[in-house]
Amino acid sequence: MKHFKFNVLIILIAGLFTTSCSSWNKTQKGAVVGTAAGGATGAVIGKVAGNTALGAIIGATVGGVTGALIGRKMDKQAEEIKKTVPDAKVLRVGEGIVVEFGSNVMFDFDKANLSSDAKTTLEKLVTVMNTYPDTNIEIQGHTDSKGSDSYNMNLSRQRAYIASDYLIDNNVSRQRVSAIGFGETLPKYLNDTDAGRTQNRRVEFLITANEKMKAEAEKEAAK
Repeated sequence: MKHFKFNVLIILIAGLFTTSCSSWNKTQKGAVVGTAAGGATGAVIGKVAGNTALGAIIGATVGGVTGALIGRKMDKQAEEIKKTVPDAKVLRVGEGIVVEFGSNVMFDFDKANLSSDAKTTLEKLVTVMNTYPDTNIEIQGHTDSKGSDSYNMNLSRQRAYIASDYLIDNNVSRQRVSAIGFGETLPKYLNDTDAGRTQNRRVEFLITANEKMKAEAEKEAAK
């Protein structure tokens, strides 16, 4: 029975992003994902799919009308990030946003210090982050598969921590920001090509509603 429920959830969530519901807006998709998956199950689905960003965002889902209201706010914020930070890959999923930067945008090869271009890029992101203060931001570092496991884990952590420190140093509240490194353990692309390895060397910013935004959305939903 548990396997049956899990399979149904996977099919339902996958269905949200097929052509059969292409006419739905992102807010509607977010509401259904939240209602269907819930927190723990959503996180599991994301990790099974090899996408920890998806798992973390679905894991933070509220769902229902409250989730739909949060989704509207995230729609607006995602569009502003796209306009303000053209070097970022921006994905709206559920009730959150994933902002992905390739390591070539953020860091020199095999280095953990931010390049001057990266600082300029992050300054633009900070502007949007501070315009929408009622969100949490988890920064995830990833590497390709070259090098030892321990080296890659350490490099990914350093990059995530340095990016998070930059946000904090530029007036993003420390309480909003967390950082974690995954090394080479969660590739999104193939590691057997140069192009794939380049894409796997990435830093992702996961943006989700904080407790204040959730409480305000819940209050509005109750009206």
